[in-house]
Amino acid sequence: MSDAVRNSRTDTRAAIVDAAASLLHEKGPGAVTTRGVAERAGVQAPTIYRLFGDKDGLLEAVAEHVMAAFVSDKAASVAAAAATDVDPLDDLRASWHKQIEFGLANPAIFRLLSDPERVRDSPAARRGKQILETRVRRLAAAGRLRVPEPHAVDLIQAAGVGTVQTLLATAQAHRDPTLGEAMMDAVLGRILTDAPTRTPDGPLTSAVALRAQAPHLEMLSEPERLLLMEWLDRIADPAGTNAKAISTES
Repeated sequence: MSDAVRNSRTDTRAAIVDAAASLLHEKGPGAVTTRGVAERAGVQAPTIYRLFGDKDGLLEAVAEHVMAAFVSDKAASVAAAAATDVDPLDDLRASWHKQIEFGLANPAIFRLLSDPERVRDSPAARRGKQILETRVRRLAAAGRLRVPEPHAVDLIQAAGVGTVQTLLATAQAHRDPTLGEAMMDAVLGRILTDAPTRTPDGPLTSAVALRAQAPHLEMLSEPERLLLMEWLDRIADPAGTNAKAISTES
């Protein structure tokens, strides 16, 4: 395939995805028909089948496209927060609110990506989780976490998905505008220490904080870092609840 043909194919695909995304946002999944998308994108209907297989394939491409753009903005914001030394808790709260707002503003995309099968195969969803892990790690490094990082990430994700699902299932006029903030406070109450200068949980908080820095302790050899991380994992999670998740971290 020549570069010209490849570029033309890419441009056509992008035009179709943009057209479908507009219809999805404006009128919902029912409006994303082959005919409607083809007309808006200025292509023939068979082109859509050739590039995406069927409507479901097109919807997956649209969901990935919209989510990837949102995640790209989140990646830029977490990098900026780290570079400017923004308080990690403030950064997490801001990200939480943006996530809730995105779900409410893009209900069709949110429902598509709430399907476990789609999420597992979504590069954008995986990247989004990695960004959340970065934010949680900043909290751990600041001595704020009382639970292992993977557990904190799971709690935040579960609460976020549940909040958006609950709000979307409620008529807009009857939605509780304080629900998102209340859920965030509930999760933070479970995962955070009282203050970064206090250690009410004894060695647990210190272990979680040091665990966040352990992979970067260059004064130790690689075997020494791995051994230290194993010890810290045992202290932070004595019951072994998150052992598998922690052991797979880089």
